[in-house]
Amino acid sequence: MQKFILLIVTCLISTLCYAQYPEEDPDEPVLKIGGALRFNYNLSTWKKDQLERGGDFGYDVFRLNVESAYKGIKLNAEFRYYSEAFGGGFLKQGWFQHDFSENSQVQVGLNQVPFGIQQYNSNNWFFNITYYLGFEDDHDMGVKYIHDNGRWQWQAAYYKSAEEFLFGLAEPSPNRYSYDITGRNKENNQLNFKLVRRMGDSLAHELGASLQGGLLYNLDTERNGNRYAAALHYEYKPIYSPWNVKLQAMLYRINPRYATGADLDFVEMGAYGASYNVATRGEMYTASVAYHLPIDTRLLQGITFYNNYGYYNKQVDGFENTHMNVLGALFTAGPMYIYTDAAFGYNQPWLGPEWTNSLALGTPGDTDWHMRFNMNMGYYF
Repeated sequence: MQKFILLIVTCLISTLCYAQYPEEDPDEPVLKIGGALRFNYNLSTWKKDQLERGGDFGYDVFRLNVESAYKGIKLNAEFRYYSEAFGGGFLKQGWFQHDFSENSQVQVGLNQVPFGIQQYNSNNWFFNITYYLGFEDDHDMGVKYIHDNGRWQWQAAYYKSAEEFLFGLAEPSPNRYSYDITGRNKENNQLNFKLVRRMGDSLAHELGASLQGGLLYNLDTERNGNRYAAALHYEYKPIYSPWNVKLQAMLYRINPRYATGADLDFVEMGAYGASYNVATRGEMYTASVAYHLPIDTRLLQGITFYNNYGYYNKQVDGFENTHMNVLGALFTAGPMYIYTDAAFGYNQPWLGPEWTNSLALGTPGDTDWHMRFNMNMGYYF
């Protein structure tokens, strides 16, 4: 497996070396600095004390974005600082980039994994169920090549590890932005390939297929297991129409090398300072629709209405499945983006009282739908 990975990486590097370079480098350095400050209000139906208080309103995140370019090398980085309860400060993304032409580029560093609908498989603040298992807006450490000529796009990537903040044999820290396997297992040596075909006069229809495979090192047995995933997606995103539709189906398998007698049907996954258990086998189906209503007023420029649904079929006997649906609207007011979500969950750790096993065993025979009303207000600069 490792020899096969080295062969793929060698082929990828060879492709990059023979790509066409730009005719000239920019003479002057470019630096752009931006960011956001966000606050959050939420009211959860399963929290009696919160219902008595009328919800909670507080700090969400402060983020800083930096983009730079000089002599053909670009930089893209985003640092986020959450409260200590949600992981504190960490790098969300950060990579070096070189454009070989208008249609091709390479990124090296902590970049977005090419899998499924990008950048988001959702329209809301809560994402879709794919995010909570590491398959939406995931970022890992490696090298990615992108070629896009409008009609066709393909991406190939090799990731040495996930968001690596602790080196050696230390357990992966859950203080990170995107969900990765944590606990006594570490993601390593991952390959991704994604192919997209755009159709129609305005390229509004997008069909895509994604493949992912990698190793999983167990800290106790010091042996590698394996993992893989595949997805098919369709997205309708016309330039001059207010509608957006996202459909995706995917499956995954995780085969950790636990010690003899300790075989488990779940692994730990973590982000935002905490971990939970996730089934080692499953399928996910998601469907999202959004409609943008432009508004020409001094304060409000538009409202985007959306409904995003996700179904997680755990293919482990005795594990109860998960549903997630988010109904809401995004209000755009100058530099402010205000998400108002009514998020409903069934065996979803962020949308119910059970945290540790919602995405694994669940609570068979005693599961209810729960709702969290959430309003996120962000000023982007």
